[in-house]
Amino acid sequence: MHTTHHCKARQSQRGISLKMVNYVLTHGALENDKIVLGKKEAMQRLADLEREKRLLMKIADKGGVVVVADGEALITTYNCSHRN
Repeated sequence: MHTTHHCKARQSQRGISLKMVNYVLTHGALENDKIVLGKKEAMQRLADLEREKRLLMKIADKGGVVVVADGEALITTYNCSHRN
């Protein structure tokens, strides 16, 4: 997406980094001609990421988890302490 000179100037004045802009473009909600990620949505995203982090820490503590599937059927699951 092309960034205008005006947008670059306002970003600089307001301390809004390119990473912030890209994050809002990815995770924000479309409202008419705007893409918005408000404080409430940002706090919800943080809470979601914290839950995901806790889950990933549990998986890492097990050395990883393997799930064996056949089509739509889950056959078995086990801890993965090493990768072949």
